Amino acid sequence: MNVQEILTKLVAGAQSGEVIFPTTAEMALKVQRLLDDPDCSVDQLARLVQSDPLLAARVVAVANSVIYNRSGQTIVDIKSAVSRLGFKTLRVLAASVVVRQMEGMAKTPQHRQMAIGLWERTAHVAALANVIARRVTHQDPDTAFFAGIVHEVGGFYLISRAGDFPGLLEGAAGSLSAWDEGGSAEVGRVVLQRLGVPDAVMEAIEGLWDGYMAIPPKSLSDTLLLASRLAPVESPLTQLSGNARDGTRVQIDVALDQATLNSILQESGEEVASLIGALRA
Repeated sequence: MNVQEILTKLVAGAQSGEVIFPTTAEMALKVQRLLDDPDCSVDQLARLVQSDPLLAARVVAVANSVIYNRSGQTIVDIKSAVSRLGFKTLRVLAASVVVRQMEGMAKTPQHRQMAIGLWERTAHVAALANVIARRVTHQDPDTAFFAGIVHEVGGFYLISRAGDFPGLLEGAAGSLSAWDEGGSAEVGRVVLQRLGVPDAVMEAIEGLWDGYMAIPPKSLSDTLLLASRLAPVESPLTQLSGNARDGTRVQIDVALDQATLNSILQESGEEVASLIGALRA
């Protein structure tokens, strides 16, 4: 099969419910479902989070990161961490566990390296989106953080399935026109729906795929686009498709003057580094 045929098959399978998630991600999906319950309590969430060591470690790490620990008081228990973070941020972290576990599904050294690179980029975009939402676009920072975490989930899914579909990721750089024509976005759309991503976040990710940023940036989509363009790590899938970020520097310069840009990057540097470190944990 060629790349387009593989993408079509993966989309059809995902639409029929054949989305393969690692078993260790099921707990994170349970957290997502509990968060959707209007009667959900901090005690219930803390007990569920505590039953999964990976999610528990991530929750405590982010609760103690610079951006959430303004008082400087270190938290060591799950209930206090959940209370400090709040339900919105916990939803972000549950999604991050799913994404990290999908990274681990890559079957070959080459694919694992691609997944590691994609996670590195994801962490940068998510952290920057959080800061940009607060400093520039005045969107909800937790929603922006969540959008940054899940925006590449379709790419992780494709990498995780590449071992089952030889040729999907093996083309020469710039040769995979099927990716540029929206095939990978179709896969991403279905996987995001399977994860129960809210409509507002889906719309923002669709805006990221469209690539249009308003001047000045003000929407959640603009937040994600600006974070994506400021992230210092390129997506290995973008490199594979040959879809270079032409005009990126011009778009950033128009959206933000140099003084404002420097101020954002400098003032948020510690916060971005802290969030990235916690998400990598």
